[in-house]
Amino acid sequence: MANIKSQIKRNITNEKRAERNKAVRSELKTRVKSATKTAGTDDGAAALRLAIKRIDKAAAKGVIHPNKAARTKSRLMHKINLATVDA
Repeated sequence: MANIKSQIKRNITNEKRAERNKAVRSELKTRVKSATKTAGTDDGAAALRLAIKRIDKAAAKGVIHPNKAARTKSRLMHKINLATVDA
């Protein structure tokens, strides 16, 4: 346990930030999963748009690395394109 006041404050802010980042990452996984499930349907385009928006927002906020955001979007689009071709 830290004795220094600034480090105590830092630990508290790190916990808050980690909790917020965890929620954002969880939402990203949910959005990507729902976008892949609804691929090729009427709701699929809206789900895809929302997933990409959330990925970009997470990268802008620093929750995930910009390269990870680009990779995730690329993989998502690849899955969507495969699903629409098969359907």
